[in-house]
Amino acid sequence: MKASRIAAATAVAGSAVLALSGPAFAHVSVQPEGTAAKGGYAVVDFKVPNERDDASTTKLEVNFPADHPLASVMPQPLPGWSVKVTKSKLDKPLTMHGEKIDEAVTKVTWTADGKGVEPGYFQKFPLSVGALPEDTDQLVFKAVQTYSDKEVVRWIEVPQEGQAEPENPAPVLELSAATDDHHGTSAAADETDDKTDGKTGQTAAADEDSKGGSDTTARVLGVVGIVVGAAGVAYGVLAGRRRTA
Repeated sequence: MKASRIAAATAVAGSAVLALSGPAFAHVSVQPEGTAAKGGYAVVDFKVPNERDDASTTKLEVNFPADHPLASVMPQPLPGWSVKVTKSKLDKPLTMHGEKIDEAVTKVTWTADGKGVEPGYFQKFPLSVGALPEDTDQLVFKAVQTYSDKEVVRWIEVPQEGQAEPENPAPVLELSAATDDHHGTSAAADETDDKTDGKTGQTAAADEDSKGGSDTTARVLGVVGIVVGAAGVAYGVLAGRRRTA
């Protein structure tokens, strides 16, 4: 009897933990494909899981941070979805990479043309964004998820460091340290080219030395041949004189 009560209590506790952790696990999130370096460009994916059993996700709105506007935002074509990019005038124009920017993307909206994200599935919504700011370590995007039964879930609560995750956390993009090449390309290729050039130069020098050595050897052999030939002629002349005598 006592054992059965303990088992029942354990089951209830486990269910409560799952119930509490479920929504936090199923929230809208954002992750870069590769790295999202400060000052550079990146492709980021907004991951939208469907946490309902009886409705599909048919719309996603992603609002961009006003304190760190992004001038370039390009969506990737997504079968079954239409996308709209909304731009707005900036109250204070920005200068980015030497260019004056007076408008920026404030919202991107995806709307399902068909069934959308059905129960038990998730969908990634990719965007190419940039140039990423250099004066912050993260960007907070507030997302609004709409279901086919008209239910709306707002993922807009900003997570705070040192505090528990909120019930409806906003997607947060962590930025990595800036690179020398703001477009995200690596200097490894240049280094490889330098090494290759160095190796080529060494090989050319070795070839030149080898060529020089071959020329010297040929000259020495030529001189030796001439000496040997002259010695042979002299020997023949002396031998003929001796026969005559």
